[in-house]
Amino acid sequence: MNRQIIHTDAAPKAIGTYSQAVRCGDVVYFAGQIGLDPASMQLVDGIDAQIHRVFQNLQAVAAAAGGSLDDFTKVNIFLTDLGHFAKVNEIMATYFREPYPARAAVGVASLPRGALVEIDGIMHLPR
Repeated sequence: MNRQIIHTDAAPKAIGTYSQAVRCGDVVYFAGQIGLDPASMQLVDGIDAQIHRVFQNLQAVAAAAGGSLDDFTKVNIFLTDLGHFAKVNEIMATYFREPYPARAAVGVASLPRGALVEIDGIMHLPR
């Protein structure tokens, strides 16, 4: 099966040895996104702004792969403070609609660049 590397300038460039996403057939695997502004490559301030920026970054990569957030089948959320989980739910509901993707949420000690949230996911594109 061919692998296609997905890249867009509308999302932060990879800051390590990874791709923004990789498409294998009808499935796209997304690297974790943190709240980096793609223009400045700086972390946006505050949990609300970071959550919104993460979903905006995921949207941009999804579009570059030929899909949208509606095509996500799974998301993994990493939070440095699980007290922010309700805020993630609230904001996520403005980006996704039913049927929602499967999801996991994990509390972690730290994230790259001091981010408060990171989200990755899997998208299945219709044939």
